[in-house]
Amino acid sequence: MDSTEYRSPDMPFVCYYNKLCSLTASDPSFKTELNLLLDELISENYSNSATRDSIQLEDVCRLLLKASQLIPFSQEHLVLKLSQLVIQLLNQLQVSMDAQTHNCIVSYYVQALQTCSSWTHADILLALSFLVCGNGSSFQQHLPNLFGQKGILTIYSAPSQPDMELRCAAIHCMANLCLGAPGQSYLEEPYREICFRTFLQTLQSPKPPGAEELVFCTLLQNALKGMQHFLNGVKWKPENGDDLGYLLAMLKKLMFYGLLGMPVEMPKILYPAPLPQYDVPVSPKVSEESVLARPGGSKKKKLRGNVKKAETEGKRAEKRNTGEDHELRQGGRGNLKEDKGSWSHKPSQMLLGGNTLCHPSWRSSESEYSDTEGGFNAKLRLYQMRIRQGSLHCFLSLIKCVDKRLLFGYWSAFVPGAPSVGGPPSLSLLTVVLKDPSPKVRAGSLQVLSALLEGSRLFLSAAEDINTPRQAFTSFSATLASSLRELHRSLLLALMAESSPQTLTQVIKCLAHLVSNTPYHRLQPGLLSPVWKHIQQYVRHRDVNVRVSSLTLLGTLVSAQAPQPEIQLLLQQPAKMSGDLEFSREEHTQNWRQQSSLEEGHWLCGEEGICWLLRLCVCVVTQPREGPQLESDKLHLSPNLLEPPPVKLEALQVLAHLVKGYFCLIQGWLLELYQVSACCLREQDPSMQLHGTKLLEELGTAIIQQYRTVDLSESTKHVPLCKVIQFWSDVLSGPLTTALQNEQHPTLQTSACDTLSSILPQAFRMLPEKTQMLCMTVLLGLTYSDNSLVKAASVRALGVYILFPGVSEDVMFMMDSANVIVTALEDHSPNVRAKAAWSLGNLTDAIIVNMECVSSDLQKELSSGLLLKLVKSSIQAAKDKDRVKSNAVRALGNLLHLLQPHQLKEPGFEELLDHAMSVLVDTVQSDATMKVRWNACYALGNAFKNPVLPLGTASWAAKAYSALSCAVVSCKNFKVRIKSAAALATPSSRAQYGNSCQFAQVWTAIVKALENSKEGADFLEYRYHTSLCDQLCQTLLHLLCVCQPQDLQTIQGTVTDSSSLLMSFLVSYLVDGVTLAGTGDQEDNGKNGTLSHDRVTKMTDAVSALRKLSEDPAECSAGADTIIMFLEEVLRNYKQTKPLG
Repeated sequence: MDSTEYRSPDMPFVCYYNKLCSLTASDPSFKTELNLLLDELISENYSNSATRDSIQLEDVCRLLLKASQLIPFSQEHLVLKLSQLVIQLLNQLQVSMDAQTHNCIVSYYVQALQTCSSWTHADILLALSFLVCGNGSSFQQHLPNLFGQKGILTIYSAPSQPDMELRCAAIHCMANLCLGAPGQSYLEEPYREICFRTFLQTLQSPKPPGAEELVFCTLLQNALKGMQHFLNGVKWKPENGDDLGYLLAMLKKLMFYGLLGMPVEMPKILYPAPLPQYDVPVSPKVSEESVLARPGGSKKKKLRGNVKKAETEGKRAEKRNTGEDHELRQGGRGNLKEDKGSWSHKPSQMLLGGNTLCHPSWRSSESEYSDTEGGFNAKLRLYQMRIRQGSLHCFLSLIKCVDKRLLFGYWSAFVPGAPSVGGPPSLSLLTVVLKDPSPKVRAGSLQVLSALLEGSRLFLSAAEDINTPRQAFTSFSATLASSLRELHRSLLLALMAESSPQTLTQVIKCLAHLVSNTPYHRLQPGLLSPVWKHIQQYVRHRDVNVRVSSLTLLGTLVSAQAPQPEIQLLLQQPAKMSGDLEFSREEHTQNWRQQSSLEEGHWLCGEEGICWLLRLCVCVVTQPREGPQLESDKLHLSPNLLEPPPVKLEALQVLAHLVKGYFCLIQGWLLELYQVSACCLREQDPSMQLHGTKLLEELGTAIIQQYRTVDLSESTKHVPLCKVIQFWSDVLSGPLTTALQNEQHPTLQTSACDTLSSILPQAFRMLPEKTQMLCMTVLLGLTYSDNSLVKAASVRALGVYILFPGVSEDVMFMMDSANVIVTALEDHSPNVRAKAAWSLGNLTDAIIVNMECVSSDLQKELSSGLLLKLVKSSIQAAKDKDRVKSNAVRALGNLLHLLQPHQLKEPGFEELLDHAMSVLVDTVQSDATMKVRWNACYALGNAFKNPVLPLGTASWAAKAYSALSCAVVSCKNFKVRIKSAAALATPSSRAQYGNSCQFAQVWTAIVKALENSKEGADFLEYRYHTSLCDQLCQTLLHLLCVCQPQDLQTIQGTVTDSSSLLMSFLVSYLVDGVTLAGTGDQEDNGKNGTLSHDRVTKMTDAVSALRKLSEDPAECSAGADTIIMFLEEVLRNYKQTKPLG
């Protein structure tokens, strides 16, 4: 067959398959024709979009399957060409074979490895690695032949394998076997463990003598990629205790692979403790890779960036000899009140340890080596860079798959401590950040450091350097504190030295993680001020991502552990002192913001005394970017002249953080901030509208919080009520109502509902009646929304309004809300049901308050039918999930408290009462969460307050007392014990406790609870121990006050048997009352404390009640006298031990 007929450039792919099918092995020209056809297929450009779109997956599978059937293993050169074709098709077309074709092709190559000569194995393994990429789970049947004791991969991946290309191909194939595809299972054991051992052994093995440097670099890259795939597979728990240490040591070594001046000797294992005996001293001997990467000897390297400027500023810095760099090394301690930035942002200060410049350049003069030598060294540096980058990517995967608590033990190996004096600096992640010439490697190191810092707040909370005494050793807290200071210092050096926008973004993100996890309240002040001052110039950076990350960092500064005194002081500084750094003319032209608009163009941007951050965020949201503008553009701003949405959204989030943490500093601009929100709500972008609504919500929440915590008589410390009323009047007459009706964006509606629920109650009642009705009507209407988020938010907002003064007296609104809440309790969404249960609890609370404090209009309007409906809904909700149940039982207790005598006589109420009590009892005895059981005990106590309930005679009463008695004795949670003891003290008369056996059960349970009061499963429960003992003693005295003669025998027995125990608890109860009265603290954690006078009065009341019983017939007087004598002795001991004064 003529070879020219294979060279049609537009031949359809299916034609190749047809020609392949026409070939027969018996044809004398079979080998030649097959060879030419394979050459033609290999020469096709499959990356071309037109070619790629014209090829069908079925045609590719059929062609490869047919080719594998035609090519015998004896024709090894054809086997290799088929391997090249497989690699090219899979790589360029990105196709996925069907299971049958994939299995046939894989079987063909596995058999080829066992049959063909070894010189073909490298290419076959490479093709096999492409076939198994992401398909390791479907490759299980072939694994024994590859990973067995004499398997191909086992032999070729061993360090003893002399052929480095074969070894690279084997490691590459194993790496792809460990790669898992979405929706598929990963490689199973024991093959995963074999792969891990092979990868680790490969990374630890030195370069064989005579091996090519580029090939060895490729081997390390493949092993690192395989280890990364292994770690990405499943959650890794090191079986061998040293595996993690060996892996971390190897990753640390490879982080510096090929860098100039890095030591050869590094520890082979890291231990989870900063133990000096495992530290290897830095050797002056440099690595072989470093020598190879330095062909030009010790000639000067060309500096990266503004070289002349760096040299000039360096000379100036030496002449000035200021203390700025010293402040950097000390962690930024300085005078916060100075308006001049104490940290220089000039390149001359980018020094770390002597005169070594950060990020040395690899570029050198072309005359230093020939073109061939230069090309080789450039390629070698690229390969070494990929190894460093791969080790960092592997480290990042390790952080994600290993328990973070294990990694914290190796903190000192990767995060530097205080700068060493007189010795070489320690090698850490920050060494890579400051000295690696590749921006990709620097960014990878920053990502690893960010991952380590993320979620480290609990670990870093041990750091402290405030008032630390001088000791003979350095404590762990002091070491950790110095590490945090060095992190701040080094990251700020990296911030000032970085020129790559992508890496600069990672530096700022890493600073944000550091700020959010550092315990600044335990460290010397001064760490935040340098970060604050130096990040300000980057909010004007030309790169959008840098501007966004800078705003994120500013948001972290004002939200982390707010309010911070240091940040508060910085916010109080005028804008020109805090934020307006002096720039050169060139830097000023790079500003996106018009300086004139900052000073005089806007209603808020030109305010005197406004903090820099508030002004910046407002201008980012509302003002145009700097650039040439026509007069017409100034009147009608084009959208492309404004900041891009990500920057504006981040600025709005910073404003929200600022409002939440430092509202007292910006409350003077409350109405202006509403205008910012209104501006956002008028935009077309739903995200902008959403963040504008959230800003309004934060403002409303901050006002409520301020009125709750600040004494209203001190009018200078909170927003005047008239201003709050004006604020909400503007909000409710503005674009917020449009957002509430925007059904196309339910998330916006949800946020608008949350904003309505953040109105100050005192301000709401002062709004016009029309505005009040608008809010209530809109919320009632939104409860019928089809979207569960909107419905949940509106139902919750109704629960907030129900408690407002004045609104709770609106009978019609309360009835409408009740019907809406009952309907929402039957919703399919658990979130809606949970919010409805919470609102139902608030509704019943409001009804009880109105019945006791206002008029009986609401009680008259609360028909038996509606009450019956509410009780049934509460019972049903009490059987729901815990998040619904906790408020459902609270509402049920309130409803039982509301029952009237005539309602109990109506049909259905008695059975409903039995059912409700049974639900509450079952909840107390269940294994539900603490909050649910606490609310169930509270509900029973609330129901016991209703005098019309047959508490002493009903069948459910015995079960209720038994459940509470069991909870007060044996519940692991002390708060549940406290509330159950309070419920047992609720009945006001002896008849409500039932017969003498039932009373004796309650009395015995309280005494037993006192004996068990020091027993608790969780140490944290002991903070409620005093409150529990006080409540138990209070319940004991209440029982003594209402007891009857038939109860004295039980009481006398416990007093006699446990006199010393009861004596100590009762005396402590009275003494604690004196302490509480002296300190003015009437509530001790559990809010059960009473003043000393009240406690002594309760004791004397119990003695008086017992004296009356002692006047009864003679058979009862002996018991009463014994108890009276005991109580009088308690009073005498109290008078002897009570504190003076």
